[in-house]
Amino acid sequence: MTVGTLDAPIRTDRRVRLAALIQRQGALIALVLTVVLGQAIYGDKGFLGEFNVTNLLRFNSMIALLALGMTFVIITGGIDLSVGSVAVLASVVAANMSGHGVWIATAAAVLVGAAVGTFNGGVIAGFGIQPFIVTLATLLAGRGLALWLADNSVAQLAPEAFTNGFIELNNSRLVEWSVDRGDQTYGLVVTLPVAIVIVAYLIGSILLNFTRFGRSVLAIGGNEEATRLAGVPIARTTIAVYVISGALAGLAGAILAAQTFSGNPNEAIGWELSAIAAVVVGGTLLTGGLGSVGTTLVGVLLLGVIINLLGLANLTPYWQQVIRGLFLLVVVVLQSRLVGFGRRRALAP
Repeated sequence: MTVGTLDAPIRTDRRVRLAALIQRQGALIALVLTVVLGQAIYGDKGFLGEFNVTNLLRFNSMIALLALGMTFVIITGGIDLSVGSVAVLASVVAANMSGHGVWIATAAAVLVGAAVGTFNGGVIAGFGIQPFIVTLATLLAGRGLALWLADNSVAQLAPEAFTNGFIELNNSRLVEWSVDRGDQTYGLVVTLPVAIVIVAYLIGSILLNFTRFGRSVLAIGGNEEATRLAGVPIARTTIAVYVISGALAGLAGAILAAQTFSGNPNEAIGWELSAIAAVVVGGTLLTGGLGSVGTTLVGVLLLGVIINLLGLANLTPYWQQVIRGLFLLVVVVLQSRLVGFGRRRALAP
């Protein structure tokens, strides 16, 4: 056997490891490079300034909650197109209940989301209907219900909401840090929505990585038939992931109502696509069986930073949508090639 023959498996193994690393951590690498590039180009516009960073995190907190639930759904091989409609339906419910205080209004929004998630999961698991069809139906129904509850208008917050703490669901500033550097103020304000996201992702990471439920979620997406034969409760787990997705969408809706001072049925358009994009950009496979909560959060941040940069570049919303779509397409193609390369090498003799 020649030296060249011995070196070939080593080079192949290195390429497989490199492909796996890029597939798992590519979003983090891209995020770091994007932040560095953004600061180099738009540093004079306050790209990393306290105001811009704080607003970027706060405005993306709702997408982050949707993406967290979507991660569990997609890992099972499913999809949830209804999360944007559920969020806006929950925002109308929260606005209507805002006079009763932040806890009751938020709980009502979360319960509405969980109810829709239970319906989605029950129909998918009970009747074997494709998740795309079921959640597309609830996407349309959710918007209709939101319009009905808002009396075909906009549900305004109750006057008591401005004094009973409901709007603090969006406005509370828990931690503040800043430093002056010449004509720029760098820093970070951790608002309540950001803190909620941090806690939610910590819980989500524990669920996925350290519990039997998480192992069941991954197994279902990897091979549902083999998982069923192993005695894993497929139906119960499927319903649970859609309940999680719906409840987090409901929580996002409550934050949306506190942020906009209303429940507007025309808000949150396209949020489901943003959530799916963040999950895919984070490295979770659309085919299921492989994914990470942490990388989803990186995907949310990466897309948020890109949108922020496009805004600083004064691009019109139309071109922003075009660039976001092209970016997602490139990520999906790259992810598919990397996964395919890894599988081919794994099967090679």
